[in-house]
Amino acid sequence: MKGRVMMRSYNTRKSYLPDKFSVTHLFLAIQIVIFLLMTLNGGSTNVLTLILFGAKFNPAIAQGEWWRLIAPMFIHIGFTHILVNSITLYYLGTQMESLYGSLRFALIYLLSGLMGNLMSFAFNDSISAGASTSLFGLFAAAIVLGRQFPYNLGIQQMARSFTMLIFLNFFFGFFSAAVDNFGHLGGALGGALAAVFIAMPRTSKSQNGQRLLFLIIYFVNAIFFAYTGFMRAGFALY
Repeated sequence: MKGRVMMRSYNTRKSYLPDKFSVTHLFLAIQIVIFLLMTLNGGSTNVLTLILFGAKFNPAIAQGEWWRLIAPMFIHIGFTHILVNSITLYYLGTQMESLYGSLRFALIYLLSGLMGNLMSFAFNDSISAGASTSLFGLFAAAIVLGRQFPYNLGIQQMARSFTMLIFLNFFFGFFSAAVDNFGHLGGALGGALAAVFIAMPRTSKSQNGQRLLFLIIYFVNAIFFAYTGFMRAGFALY
């Protein structure tokens, strides 16, 4: 992923707060509203409430409720869960949105969450939810930026910070049965791939071949995870 043009038009010293419409704030608002509605309808830790509001539930996905691959990234289990993820989304999201722009940022966020939920559907039978699939995708996208712009000190500093953070989260996650590690891994994979094929604004056209390749890789992985999850969940139903 080296060899991209230098990112001359981005001033990494400026405020990370978007000047206009903020997708980060929209995503924050959505997950907070959903959390409040869940609290009023049985509580966010209630299994039936989680399923009702769209948590990742493999049997339902296998029966055609594919929207459960998107909804979980806006659903949280308990106050601590939404608090930590909301703080992370605010600080990480404003940085990444200011670099990519609102539309590109939204696509990376959603595609990361989708891939994370697909991988969780394929290999994790538990009910799960949370924005962390998308957040791991943003971490991975920041690391990709560090590879793409090796001479931009601001990008390099951000990439190093998030590289350490993502490895620490993976390390501690594997020691907790409550953490959806496959969701995190899939989110990181989706974010890394999406960061390449979506690309920064004004990316050189010479990179279009690489972008197409990574787009194809994304879809191949998504289809593989969907097929694996369907087969495993389908066998479990009968």
